[in-house]
Amino acid sequence: MPKTFMFATGIENSNPTINGGRTRVDELESCGHYRHWKLDLQLVEEMGISYLRYGPPLHRTWLGDGRYDWEFADLAMSDIFRRNIVPIVDLCHFGLPDWLGNFQNPDFPTLFEGYATDFATRYPFVQFYTPVNEMFICALFSAKFGWWNEEGTTDQTFVTALKNIVRANVLAMRAILRVRPDAIFIQSESSEYFHAEGPTAVAKAEMLNSMRFLSLDLNYGKRVESGMYQYLADNGMTREEYDFFMTQRLKHHCIMGNDYYWTNEHRVMVSGDSRASGEVLGYDAITKQYHDRYRLPVMHTETNFNDGADGQGAVDWLWKQWANVLRVRNDGVPILGFTWYSLTDQIDWDTALRETNGTVNPVGLFDLDRNIRPVGRAYQHLMHQWCTVLPTQSMCLVVPTIWPQEYDEPHARRQRAEALEYRRWLEDTDAGT
Repeated sequence: MPKTFMFATGIENSNPTINGGRTRVDELESCGHYRHWKLDLQLVEEMGISYLRYGPPLHRTWLGDGRYDWEFADLAMSDIFRRNIVPIVDLCHFGLPDWLGNFQNPDFPTLFEGYATDFATRYPFVQFYTPVNEMFICALFSAKFGWWNEEGTTDQTFVTALKNIVRANVLAMRAILRVRPDAIFIQSESSEYFHAEGPTAVAKAEMLNSMRFLSLDLNYGKRVESGMYQYLADNGMTREEYDFFMTQRLKHHCIMGNDYYWTNEHRVMVSGDSRASGEVLGYDAITKQYHDRYRLPVMHTETNFNDGADGQGAVDWLWKQWANVLRVRNDGVPILGFTWYSLTDQIDWDTALRETNGTVNPVGLFDLDRNIRPVGRAYQHLMHQWCTVLPTQSMCLVVPTIWPQEYDEPHARRQRAEALEYRRWLEDTDAGT
């Protein structure tokens, strides 16, 4: 478990395709991280944030089965190491490389297992992973709502995407554990709830409230409810595929990361359609539902709020989410961390990345010119207030004794030297204590 409470942020790296696969929506590009990666990591360090949700761009890094372009990843990962930032590495965030197609591809899980193996081998200092981000949302938006990637709109395309995504996540966890047996997996998953508008909407809301658990049920090997088993079987999941998930025993390597936004609760109308209801139950009540189901330590892995004209809306939302975290903790749920997502403002999330309008969504700790926002100052103050109050636990975060020889490429030699200097400083500090 963490040696301190895990105050975190993230660098938004979604990269789905839209327009029938013709357009790649790359948030690292849109938000300027490729140009400002070093400044962004410097800002994380200067904020005093110890944990960073981060992932190199899968579509630019993974060129084919066993083929990679590690140049950008090497630069960023070595700088993260040098700055003593603890990465929570996000391997797949809503998109696949063009050569893999989309989440209907049955070869994706096994190929992704190979990518996870090679990534963990190349960056042995990484202990925390989110192999596939928001598995349920990825399958829903890609294969049921028709918004991204395969743009599917049927229950069958949804179930196919879901089983491939979760299988990929499971195989990646197993692969990483073979390289680093003390790896810890933080499943960043959207925490949802569906409210019935009226009596005729109750059945639909109840079905959706069962569906919201499917990705984590399969990932943790928890038997699904009878209605959901029938739903999966009717839409293409075989008995053998289901049994694969039920035989996995990886739960003890996991922290249940859950995300909560203003849009995570839904109002189900009598027509069967739904829309965002705003905050009704709140993060604490919904998190307790998920914790009661899986009995795992929890981390709040994503939240933000549109900053508005004066930035006060985001500051108020930060306070409200933190109050929810404390309520969860005071109710006996082991909650280990909190994340404001993301470091900078984002682009086009007001349309869920379905359109490329270039609209700036002011949700970051910093704006896209890397000027701090009011919520950034508020988060820094919150961390300063609470970092010495919350109980700490011991944890062995292993610093590798050998920096990978692949980093001896000319573009990364300086980063390697700085990292080795930092490791020697760590060893001297440990010896002194």
